[in-house]
Amino acid sequence: MVKRIIIAIILLGVVVGGIVGFNLFRDKMIAQYFAGMTPPPVVVSVSEATPITWTPGIEAVGTARAAQGVDLSVEASGVVREVLFEPNQQIEQGQQLVQIDDRSEQADLAAAIAARDLSETELSRTRALEARGVSTADTLDTAEASAVEARAQVERINAALDQKRAVAPFSGTVGIPQIEAGEYVTPGTIYATLQDISRMRVDFALTEQDAAMVRIGTPVTVSSEVGDVTAQGRITGIEPQVDPASRLVDMRAEVDNPGAALTPGQFLRVRVQLPAEEGVIALPQTAVTSNLYGNSVWIVRDPTAEDEPMRVEQVFVRLGRRSDDLIEIAEGVEAGDRVVNAGQNRLSGNAAVTIDNSVAPVPAGETVTPAPGAGDAAVEDAAEEGAGQDAPAPGAPGTEVPAPDAESQAAEGGSGEGGTAGDGAAGGGAGQGASAPAASE
Repeated sequence: MVKRIIIAIILLGVVVGGIVGFNLFRDKMIAQYFAGMTPPPVVVSVSEATPITWTPGIEAVGTARAAQGVDLSVEASGVVREVLFEPNQQIEQGQQLVQIDDRSEQADLAAAIAARDLSETELSRTRALEARGVSTADTLDTAEASAVEARAQVERINAALDQKRAVAPFSGTVGIPQIEAGEYVTPGTIYATLQDISRMRVDFALTEQDAAMVRIGTPVTVSSEVGDVTAQGRITGIEPQVDPASRLVDMRAEVDNPGAALTPGQFLRVRVQLPAEEGVIALPQTAVTSNLYGNSVWIVRDPTAEDEPMRVEQVFVRLGRRSDDLIEIAEGVEAGDRVVNAGQNRLSGNAAVTIDNSVAPVPAGETVTPAPGAGDAAVEDAAEEGAGQDAPAPGAPGTEVPAPDAESQAAEGGSGEGGTAGDGAAGGGAGQGASAPAASE
């Protein structure tokens, strides 16, 4: 009985040991098989790092104002007799715009002129008599004072008449009339706006740090949100103090207004153009990958042997200023480096790549045309890169590492081993994903 039990135990141990040994042997062989496989090269697009002339600028928002612009108002009370302009009419300096009833002042003027003429006649007669020694000096002084008073009365009435005639203080475009004929107006009543829009002023504000880089005469470019209007000009005024509430410095620029495309009060985007800098390394913003580890780019390195493919290296960089779709690389990239700008999502450290610039990011609204043999996946990655999506760091937790098609390779060995081969590949991929990405210093 004991002998049978011992034999059964030995047989059971042999069977279990064989099964365990077979599984260990199988897993080892599968791991060796996949470890020796070389993944296919990843199709990427590159940009060569070339020193360029960088024109830095300061972005701001501003408000357009007319070079000359006022709200016109009447100076005297009375009933409006005539409105002598039409909306949006071009007005010349000194042109009459409104006439207020002045019949009373005209009558007073006629009486004042008659009194002045009489005073002038009496003054002439008194001077003649005084010259012959008939009149006294006191009489002459009285006559001269009367004549001066009569002249002043005429001038006062003429000034009152001028107040009844509203004229344009400068040339420009007049707005919509705010009064009508027959309406009674009082001094200070606004009857229209007058704007000289041949040139425009743009008021904006900069931070005190940016204001220190700006001088009178610095060129600016303004653009509108509506109609895609762009105008050039220069800064004409800088406020000599910082606003203690906002910590901003008010600026004023004067720009051309061809075709009267800009209107007073319009919202504008302002770019202050700073002096150009030579030898700046700048890359498309799609070439930079941002993640928890920092900002990095993928640089394509030439093969060390003829039969080896090109490989990529992840390099951490220090970013600088931005301009449109370019970003300055202050540190980490040298002139002549080929930097990947599309296809980063499928890269890992030291991955083999092939260059195909037809998968480069394209502007919105254009169609991506895949190159022969590039594959749909590469084009999709390029489109995602062009949309400005940041890719996670290769090797960071949760990142997929490209691997050969495990299912198709395992299927050749039989349906029973297909699931285990897939599990082994998945385990290997998880182990690789746990390591931090390597960066070149």
